[in-house]
Amino acid sequence: MAAGRISVVTGAGSGIGRACALGLLAAGWTVVLTGRREAPLKETARLAGAAGDRAVPVTSDVTDPDAVDDLFAEIDARFGRLDLLFNNAADVMPYTPTEEVSAADWHRVMDSVATGTFLCSRAAFRLMKRQSPRGGRIINNGAPSAQVPRPDSIAFTAAKHAVAGLTRSLSLDGRRHDISAGQIDIGNVTPEDRGQPAVRQADGSLRVEPTMDIRHVVDMVCAMADLPVGVNIQSVTVMPSSMPYVGRG
Repeated sequence: MAAGRISVVTGAGSGIGRACALGLLAAGWTVVLTGRREAPLKETARLAGAAGDRAVPVTSDVTDPDAVDDLFAEIDARFGRLDLLFNNAADVMPYTPTEEVSAADWHRVMDSVATGTFLCSRAAFRLMKRQSPRGGRIINNGAPSAQVPRPDSIAFTAAKHAVAGLTRSLSLDGRRHDISAGQIDIGNVTPEDRGQPAVRQADGSLRVEPTMDIRHVVDMVCAMADLPVGVNIQSVTVMPSSMPYVGRG
């Protein structure tokens, strides 16, 4: 059982972050729900039902070093330790030809995905190294684009490649501190409130692709989180079997 273990999920106010936070709560974890807006975080806690008493909404901006430090200082003050960090928060942008990507959009995507993952992981390392018992686990939300890009997605692709590098570095640097780091690359998830949009293919066309229920992602994140110290899933891809990925491009 995961009772008594402390986790933080970034981007917990919607989508994959909300679903995984609810899954961890159902499995007995205490979950610090973080994101930029308070109302969606409180809604996630409400959706947890009876487990909501272990949901702790704390607003924070993962792109802001001071805000991240304040978030982890609050975790330390409340709980004295952190067992799991799920780096999930991310800004995206529409498909845009490389020559038309603005510097502002580039920095926005890179800051939310790559810099946010770094800042939260750095803060988690500082806490996990000195707590007793020491150590913990970091799970980074990558993407198939961390391995194989889609057309017209240079900022998102570069950011997710950076996450893959961060995961490997965190895994290596964490060994001596009993900190494990792994990555989950998530394929097309069935949208909750709208039809699946057409997505860009390697030949430039748009196509509606197969999707999967988000519960499969939640199950994998919970399985990774529940591993004992010293055991790690370094990288895993969860996707619809018929989704264009192997051979993409």
